[in-house]
Amino acid sequence: MKLRFLGKNSTPGDSPTLYASDQDSYVVQGWKIFAQDLLMRLDVPDGQAAVEVPTELFEHLMKDGLAHGEIKKFQDPIMLVTDQGTCIVQGPVMRDAEALSQMRLPDYEDCIEVPKSSITALLEENSGPDHQRPA
Repeated sequence: MKLRFLGKNSTPGDSPTLYASDQDSYVVQGWKIFAQDLLMRLDVPDGQAAVEVPTELFEHLMKDGLAHGEIKKFQDPIMLVTDQGTCIVQGPVMRDAEALSQMRLPDYEDCIEVPKSSITALLEENSGPDHQRPA
């Protein structure tokens, strides 16, 4: 799998990062979740992981040809929104060796792969009741 770097919202060495893949997916690199109160609220099946990223990370979606990167709906694959303004994103753990070789992944971070359609659906205006999932 080949990755195309879209952007990061971080300081050097601390790197929630967003990539577009050649497999019609996005790869989201973010902080591993260690807070027990958050872990207790998640149901993470085997083969999946949840990572924490700033919501602003999705602004980099504009570099993939999208009109904007503002999250309008907080639903799967976003599982929670924290009081700190970050979101918990869940998906299959990235295991592709070629993709992993293209990124720097510190011990305190993990990365997941989610379909582009799942992420772009979050950018659409919501016509129903508020579906925000606060932490």
